[in-house]
Amino acid sequence: MTLRIANCSGFYGDRLSAAREMVEGGPIDVLTGDWLAELTMLILAGNRLKGRPGYAPTFLRQLEDVLGTCLDKGIKIVSNAGGLDPAGCAAAVRELATRLGLSPAVAHVIGDDLTGQPLDLVNADTGEKLAATPLTANAYLGGRPIAAALSAGADVVVTGRVTDAALVTGPGMWRYGWGPDDLDALAGSVVAGHVIECGCQATGGNYAFFQDVPDLAHCGFPIAELRADGSAVITKHPGTGGMVTVGTVTAQLVYEIAGPRYPGPDVVARFDTITLTEDGPDRVLVSGVRGEPPPGTLKVAVNYLGGYRNTMTLVLTGLDVAAKARVAEEAIWARIPRESFDQVDVALTEAGLLRITVMDANRDKVGRAFSAAVVETGLSSYPGFYGLTPPGDASPYGVYWPVLVPADEVRPRVFMDGNELTFGIEPPPAPRASGSLPPPGRGERRRAAGDGGPTVRAPLGRVAGARSGDKGGNANLGVWADTAGRYDWLAGHLTVARLKELLPDLAAYRIDRYELPNIKALNFVVHGLLGRGVAASPRMDPQAKALGEELRARVTDIPAALLPDGVDSL
Repeated sequence: MTLRIANCSGFYGDRLSAAREMVEGGPIDVLTGDWLAELTMLILAGNRLKGRPGYAPTFLRQLEDVLGTCLDKGIKIVSNAGGLDPAGCAAAVRELATRLGLSPAVAHVIGDDLTGQPLDLVNADTGEKLAATPLTANAYLGGRPIAAALSAGADVVVTGRVTDAALVTGPGMWRYGWGPDDLDALAGSVVAGHVIECGCQATGGNYAFFQDVPDLAHCGFPIAELRADGSAVITKHPGTGGMVTVGTVTAQLVYEIAGPRYPGPDVVARFDTITLTEDGPDRVLVSGVRGEPPPGTLKVAVNYLGGYRNTMTLVLTGLDVAAKARVAEEAIWARIPRESFDQVDVALTEAGLLRITVMDANRDKVGRAFSAAVVETGLSSYPGFYGLTPPGDASPYGVYWPVLVPADEVRPRVFMDGNELTFGIEPPPAPRASGSLPPPGRGERRRAAGDGGPTVRAPLGRVAGARSGDKGGNANLGVWADTAGRYDWLAGHLTVARLKELLPDLAAYRIDRYELPNIKALNFVVHGLLGRGVAASPRMDPQAKALGEELRARVTDIPAALLPDGVDSL
């Protein structure tokens, strides 16, 4: 017996037709999707300040296509699209259902919103204390409230901020009756949830070896066939584009993680225990996952208004690009002093783009006064001057600030059609005795394949895949290989020092390196690369999505025996 959980959204703005595709494309038991990135909470806060809904209206557009069919087929719908207003989203679902002549049981989960409550605002990443007033503060809840709603007969469950994996763990708890002591099963469901949470990224989307992916333009969304022991087969509907392989699943496993211990409200999943096995065409079995008791704290995503920002981008072409950039800056700062701003970021890309971002608490200072000063240099600057950005006004930016709170101080509440459900959150299990599950190890690497043989100067990406992303102000960079020999070489070759050598822009940052030999992967966490988080980062790539591809393009010495046929030296 399996519980087929289908994803239809990886972010707020994903393909609107996905819900209908998943409901009509084959049998499923639960339709779910992720609408809430850390940035999305800030976007919804801005919407709410403007009198717009504090939830994701695109969820309702998808629901209109499938609600009747889901009720007819007994498909449960679980969504975190409630954002900052789960009750309002649930009310909107009921209004939609009434208009469609339907009567679903609609539940919503609250308790995550801690805005206005006294919090110890110490940044969990940096240790700094926040002096500003939070605009939003939302704790990451687990799957237990979702399970309670489904057990009470809910057809649709709407939540606010829960962990992405809770959208799979909650239905698993409901179907299989897992309690807090079922750590391995819970951990397996967390891993399955992590794989499918980002939609098509598990089925070939954004995949390093994209040339191997068939019909990427019509990529199918993923399904987790979740079993009672927490293992799951990742698959997709037949006839859809994309593919599910050990490679595509590995790519998603190393996305936006840190070390081998992956903490959550229900369990700590040990990513160093995952086993991946091909289970047929477009089917990968995820098994063997071990779990540990959850921490005694919950992460809280705090956002506050950081100030105002403005960016101007100039194009530099031809000869002496670096000298032209110096001339451009001198001309600009002669008109509006650089030191007058709270923060200035200047970046010159390899493509010859000079991107200047100014940030300040004073909106007027970084508004047209700045952009006009840049435009004024147009006839008195470097040869070939032109810009990509017209003179514009400043815009507000928010800052993401992660903090921790004691888990027992957060009380999830579940309402079904206006009535509160009574359910208990059982205490987590006591920590296991020392030695029952060994701590993550660095892994004993075998002698790297190709040692002592001839090497070839070639891009790293010819023998390794990569995927990168953001976690607050930090960036994650996962790198993996497809064979044991390539992994042994990669683990020995790609040290932190080598990474900084290949990507010199990372040299100034503290980097943690983790080994996951069970899935032939390494993960690097680059602390502080994204500054104060996505919304406040002045980087052209504020979510570090391209970092992995930048690394794969770098040339290094690779054993010739490991390279695919036809790859020549550079």
